[in-house]
Amino acid sequence: MTARSRVKICGMRTPANVRAAADAGADAVGIIADVPVDTHREVSVDRARDLVAAAPPFLATTLVTMPGTPSSAADLVETIGTDHIQVHGIEDPDTLDTLCAATPAQVIAAVDAGADLAALDGHVDALLVDSTDESGGGGTGETHDWERARALVDSLETPVILAGGLAPGNVGRAVRTVRPYAVDVASGVERDATVDPERVRSFVAAAKEEVPA
Repeated sequence: MTARSRVKICGMRTPANVRAAADAGADAVGIIADVPVDTHREVSVDRARDLVAAAPPFLATTLVTMPGTPSSAADLVETIGTDHIQVHGIEDPDTLDTLCAATPAQVIAAVDAGADLAALDGHVDALLVDSTDESGGGGTGETHDWERARALVDSLETPVILAGGLAPGNVGRAVRTVRPYAVDVASGVERDATVDPERVRSFVAAAKEEVPA
């Protein structure tokens, strides 16, 4: 058997970032907008819409946000036009059900690796398992227990996306260990707080390399 993974590159801020991800063979890009935390990766709603428009065919776009309500999240998706919405800070199944019903975009719930994911199984299109900070935001650059993440992949029906501290040098081992539906990266492909095309290429190649599982 072999292990390989789909890849999402998060933290797009320029059309060049989007093109670099597409050229490297990424499956999706993440665009961070309308979040109450201080992050250099956040862009305005207008810029987010422009970045979605810059994505070539077959490159999926994901709005990464921390919405106040399901309706505000759905409105933001309609304004920006993304394929997916990745929400941080929402771990209530009923609220996630409401969001899924309110938008045609596929919903990804980003949760801390230590959360009770079984309670969210079947309530969203995917679960992103991350190392989060006190605000509930990801992008910390910290890894977590991959063996536990593997157990979650095996026990849940909902696809699991692995995030947290991934980089070109360790993503291959992470894929082999966890066998996630996809992997997500932000800080691991940055240099001096900007997306580095060379690191993006190295990350995608390592995540998708067919090697013995």
